Parts: sequence; C-alpha cells; structure tokens
Amino acid sequence: MRVLADGKTKFTILTTAPANPEAPTATELNAGIDLSCKVVASDFNWSATDSEKVNEPALCDDANANSLGKSNYQVGFSLWREYLEAGGADPSADAGFEAVKVKGTTLWGYARLSDKAATAAWEAGDEIYLGGEFATDTPQQPQGGGWVKFRIPGEMQRGYDFIEVAAGA
Repeated sequence: MRVLADGKTKFTILTTAPANPEAPTATELNAGIDLSCKVVASDFNWSATDSEKVNEPALCDDANANSLGKSNYQVGFSLWREYLEAGGADPSADAGFEAVKVKGTTLWGYARLSDKAATAAWEAGDEIYLGGEFATDTPQQPQGGGWVKFRIPGEMQRGYDFIEVAAGA
C-alpha cells in the first residue's frame, strides 16, 4: 500500500557522533534533538542530489558515457525559535536552534521517511533514508512574516544512504 508522506518525516540531530555513524542505535537517536515538529516542512532539504560526473571518453568513443563519481547532498531547513511566556529563549524547547546557530558546527543528522508517524520513537530496524555528518552555515533570517524562525544552510561532510537503526544501546 502507498502511504502519504505528510507527517511521516522524523528528523533528529546529534551533537556528538554516534559510536557507528553508519548504524546509530535507537538509544543514541532517541537521546538526540528531535526536530520533527520544529522544522518548516515546505523548505526541508535533507537529500541526495545528482552525483559528480566523470567524463573521460576514449578517442574512439563517439558519445559521452558519463560515470558516476562522488555523491552530493543538499542540507538546509528552517527552524522555529521557542520562547518562554516570561520572555527570552526557552532553554529546552529551543535546544535545536542552540545546536545549529554557530557557523561551522559539526552535527550528525538522521531522517526517516516511512509509514511511521514523525513523532514515533526510533526503533532498531528503522530505515534511515539519509544520515550523515554535516556542518552548519550562518543562520539566515527569512523575509516575510510568520513565526520567528531562521533558515539553517549546511554542507554534508559524509552521507549514509538508506542505512538501518542498529540494535543495542
């Protein structure tokens, strides 16, 4: 059966590397910062893009036959800020922004897109469509109204496509 994607993307960042970045455990991911309900869906970019192309035909070739080279990724998302009723940033609810606000911060991000709700906890065996180590760029203040938020551009340093949440702690 097909499943609509709305409300199905779980996105978690870690401020320290998991023991095995290519197979984080549910314990590691559930202890991370869950941004699933704090990121604007319309501009969430956490995906592979076209790979580099290697084009070195032989003299006798009469057509280009590109080979696929290094992988490329797009990383960027807008994150709502969270404030206390009494004023000032909410230290716990605004943890996501605190983690990404300094340019050059290295983080590890993991996204699941499946039949599970975005709010469902990570479990061993969950498929992560993209995990990886990424660096943040300077947060950008978007134009226009709406909620207070900042766009966080990033650069993937190491990407792990279609990996699985490992069993264990």
